[in-house]
Amino acid sequence: MTDNVQFARMNGLGNKILVVDMRGRKDRVTPAAAIALNADPATAFDQIMAIHDPKADGTDAWIDIVNCDGTMAQACGNGTRCVVQALAAETGKKAFTFQTIAGILNATEHEDGTISVDMGKPVFAWDRIPLAEEFADTSRIELQIGPIDNPVLHSPSAMSMGNPHAIFWVDKDPMSFDLDRFGPLLENHPMFPERANITLAQVLSPSSLRTRTWERGAGLTLACGSAACAAAVSAARTGRTGRKVTIDVSSAPAPAKLTIEWLDSNDHVVMTGPAEWEWSGTLNPATGTWQRDEAETGGVRAL
Repeated sequence: MTDNVQFARMNGLGNKILVVDMRGRKDRVTPAAAIALNADPATAFDQIMAIHDPKADGTDAWIDIVNCDGTMAQACGNGTRCVVQALAAETGKKAFTFQTIAGILNATEHEDGTISVDMGKPVFAWDRIPLAEEFADTSRIELQIGPIDNPVLHSPSAMSMGNPHAIFWVDKDPMSFDLDRFGPLLENHPMFPERANITLAQVLSPSSLRTRTWERGAGLTLACGSAACAAAVSAARTGRTGRKVTIDVSSAPAPAKLTIEWLDSNDHVVMTGPAEWEWSGTLNPATGTWQRDEAETGGVRAL
């Protein structure tokens, strides 16, 4: 077994993704490698999507999702779209079934290049999100930042999309809030025993939202697919929007929109959006040392 594996630097609406090909190997991308890769400005990332051989019949691959602090994540919608684009270019297939620690993900690449990912059913039960306190209704939990009589953020909607989310509803542009200061406090708040993704969401219309996310294990991110799903579901659940919305990810580069639909038929959440290939190279999954390929950047390529 050689030390190095192929990887691609990609993005989903600016969400920085490293897609790493670990097929045919028994080892994993180590936390030390993830931390080293994130420390290098050229390879700094939000998530690593490590593609492994399938573990179950009927699936195309097992995917390990690694945060930039070396911890494991249960879900990454933007990263899943990147994996689909890379494997579609390699195989010619358009539909894929992946297995992660959070369960099964089905995804499809469309003729226009956009990719839909079935993120599964949302979870609302307080002990399965999980929260540290019992709430009969998790669409509005007791939590706030700021003075008790004039909080800056309060009463978030809590849920899980395979990973814990808290959605704080705001009346102005989410970019106007100091999320890089509030985010670490809220991510690690005692209310969230497994930490949480923290999203500020503004309702623009009955069919559109604007969001900004502090991502668990990654920090302030340009985009977060599972957070967009959580915001869309929470908006519909609280009567702010319908079950299909466009999400304007305010901190991501334009065009920066996802379409999220919470299906009536089976309660699954389907996210549709783009992915972009930037460049490729090889890396050592144990140490994080890497080398860039000499091929031209851009376009859609196979791993």
